[in-house]
Amino acid sequence: METMTVERTIAAPIDEVFAWLTTTTNYERSRLVLRCRLARRGEGAPYGVGAVRSHLWAIGWLRERITRHDAPYVTEYAVERSFPPSRHELGRMTFTEVDGGTLVNWTTRAEMSAPLIGGFLTRHLVRPMITGSFRSILDAADKALTGPQAHSRRTGTQGVDA
Repeated sequence: METMTVERTIAAPIDEVFAWLTTTTNYERSRLVLRCRLARRGEGAPYGVGAVRSHLWAIGWLRERITRHDAPYVTEYAVERSFPPSRHELGRMTFTEVDGGTLVNWTTRAEMSAPLIGGFLTRHLVRPMITGSFRSILDAADKALTGPQAHSRRTGTQGVDA
């Protein structure tokens, strides 16, 4: 089992970063995500506890269930099914207010389900693919939340010349 972690500080308020990254249809703005949909709404929030998400990424297909939703600080999920097949122990995103924005820590613990070679494949093939996908999604979040349109939405200066 491999633990994979990616961190990024996004220069936006914690509630906006949490909302963007827990609404997984936003992941389609990443070049590595083909399709995401909410298959079942969660308790108290669309992506709350019990929500089921279906993701088709360049690296495969995942069906995930939200197991923890403590807005705007943490969300956790479990991969129930995947192709290629994998074993999954943990999926977690934590959000921490820091100077200049929100620190996102995205961690997963998983491995390929392949007898004898699963660990090797995970370390040398899957790990870089998963962390690259996480970085691509965080890039998309950063662009959406800190670009000119996000700034004008936040400050109410849309259409105003500086």
